[in-house]
Amino acid sequence: MSQQAPQPHQPTTAPAPPPASAATPTLSELVGRISDNVSALVHGEIDLAKAKGKRMAATMGVGGALLAVGGVIALYGVGFLLGTFVELIALALPLWAAKLIVAVVLLLVAAIAAWLGVKRLQAAKADVPDPKGALQHDLNTVKSAAAAGFEKGNQK
Repeated sequence: MSQQAPQPHQPTTAPAPPPASAATPTLSELVGRISDNVSALVHGEIDLAKAKGKRMAATMGVGGALLAVGGVIALYGVGFLLGTFVELIALALPLWAAKLIVAVVLLLVAAIAAWLGVKRLQAAKADVPDPKGALQHDLNTVKSAAAAGFEKGNQK
């Protein structure tokens, strides 16, 4: 690694200021900028709506899966555990009481799973995207900015 000898300090010149006409954009440049900005804004709103839709679908998928799990557990629980627990409880209580106790417990588990699934689905519904409202807000903002610009231009 070789070191370079320090170079003597060279005076730097400041860049020349742009001409006065370049500092103020023309009307066609301003209209072009507005068109580009509105186009970017619309594309951004569409992308936001897509992202919110995907998130809502994922949340609804989890809620639906929880409901399905609750249903499957309830079915298998009734089929397999009912007989086992009934026989176990029937050793100490009458058969009808054993069946009632097991049925109530299994239905309680199924109800809790279903309740959790419904809560997830309700949370997903609350996050529904509103692209029309967002675009209307953006349009109103552009209109008010344009009106303010025209008023400012007329005051000169």
